[in-house]
Amino acid sequence: MTARALPSAPACSGAPIARWSARAHALARARPVVADGAFALALLLIGVPHLAAHPPGRPVVGWLLQVALFVPLVWRRPAPLTAFMVVAALALAQWLVGLLLPTGDFAVLIALYSVAAHSTLRRLLIAAAVSEVGVGMATAEWVPRLHMPKAFVLLSGMTTAATVIGVNQRTRPAYLASLEDRAARLERERDQAARILAAEERAGIARDVHDIVTHSLSVMVALTDGAAYALPSAPDRAAGAVEHASRIGRQAIAEMQRVLEVLRADGPSARQRHPQPGLGRLDGLFAEVRAAGLPVEFRVTGAPPGMTSGAELAIYRIVQEALTNTRKHAAPGTAARVRLGYAADRIEVEITDDGRPAASASKRRPGHGITGMRERVAVYGGRFHAGPLPDGGWRVYARFKPGRLGGTA
Repeated sequence: MTARALPSAPACSGAPIARWSARAHALARARPVVADGAFALALLLIGVPHLAAHPPGRPVVGWLLQVALFVPLVWRRPAPLTAFMVVAALALAQWLVGLLLPTGDFAVLIALYSVAAHSTLRRLLIAAAVSEVGVGMATAEWVPRLHMPKAFVLLSGMTTAATVIGVNQRTRPAYLASLEDRAARLERERDQAARILAAEERAGIARDVHDIVTHSLSVMVALTDGAAYALPSAPDRAAGAVEHASRIGRQAIAEMQRVLEVLRADGPSARQRHPQPGLGRLDGLFAEVRAAGLPVEFRVTGAPPGMTSGAELAIYRIVQEALTNTRKHAAPGTAARVRLGYAADRIEVEITDDGRPAASASKRRPGHGITGMRERVAVYGGRFHAGPLPDGGWRVYARFKPGRLGGTA
C-alpha cells in the first residue's frame, strides 16, 4: 500500500503581499501625487458607509465638506504645510456650520503626520499648534462639559501620536543611512586589517626564509671551501667537512619545508609536526658556526623567565642572523661572543665580534638582515641597536621587557 502525499500548504503565501507592497512603495516614490490621490480616495470611500448611516443635519454641505477634507491630501508630500492649512481651514468651516464629521476629521491627523514626516521642525510646530487649537474648539463645541477633560486628552493624544509617527518616519531614512555607512566603514576596516595581517605574515615568512637560507648557505660555503683546501693534505678532514655541510643542507631543506607547509596549511598540526627553533637549539647553532670557522663564546647571566615559543624564535633568529653577518662580512680570524642576560626588569641579547670588515664586504650590497632583526624586536616592543664598536668589531644589541615575551613583568 503506497502512502498518499498530504496536501501541502501554499508555498510562500506572503510572497504576493510582499510583491504588492514593493510595487506600492515604488509607485509612491516615482509618482507621489498619484499614490497619495489613491490613498485619499480610499480613505474617502471608507468613510462613506458611516456618513450614509448617520447623515449630517445638512446633507449637501456635509457631503461636500467630507469630500473637500480629503482632496488636499493629494499634495500632502510635495506641499505638506499647504495641504495641512487647507484641511485645517475646511475643518474650521465645518466647525462654523456646526457639522460633526468624524471620518472627515481624520484628514487633519493625516495632514499633520505629513508635515511631521516631510517638512521642517518650524513648520511642524506651527501645524501642531493649529491642531491643538482645533482640538480645544472641537471639544468645547461637541463634547458635554462633564467629559471635556477626557475628550481633550484623547484628541490631544491622537495629534501627538500622528506627530511622533511622522517624525520617526522622517528620521528613519537618516538612521538607515547611518547604519549602512557604519557597515561599509566596518567592512573597509576589516579589509584593511586583513591586508595588514597578510602583509605582516608575508614579512614574517620572508624573515624566516632569509635567516634559514643565509645562515645555512654561508656555513655550507665555509665548510666546502675548507674541504677543498684540506682535500690534498687531509682527505679525512675534508670528508668530514663535506658530510657536515650535507647535514646542514638537509636541515635547511627541512626548515624550508616547515615554513612552506605552515604557509599552505596555516594550522596547528603543521606547527606541531615541525616546531620552531628556540633557545634550546642555540648550542646546535653555535656548533654549526664553529665548524664553519667562527669561534663563538656563549655566556648566560641570570635565570631565564618563561617565554612564548614566538619570543624564543625571535631571540634565536637574532643570534643566528648576527653570527651569519659576522661570518659573511668579517675578516678571517674573527671571534664572536653571545650574551643572554636575564633580570627582573629586562632581557638582553648581545652579539659582538672583534673583527674588521673583510675587503670584499665594502663591495657587497646592503642586505635585509639588520632590518629583519629590528622588525623581530619591534614585534615585542623591544629596543634594538646594531653598529660598529669604537675599537673595531661589530655589536648587535636587543633589549626586551619580560612581560612582553610572555614572562612576568
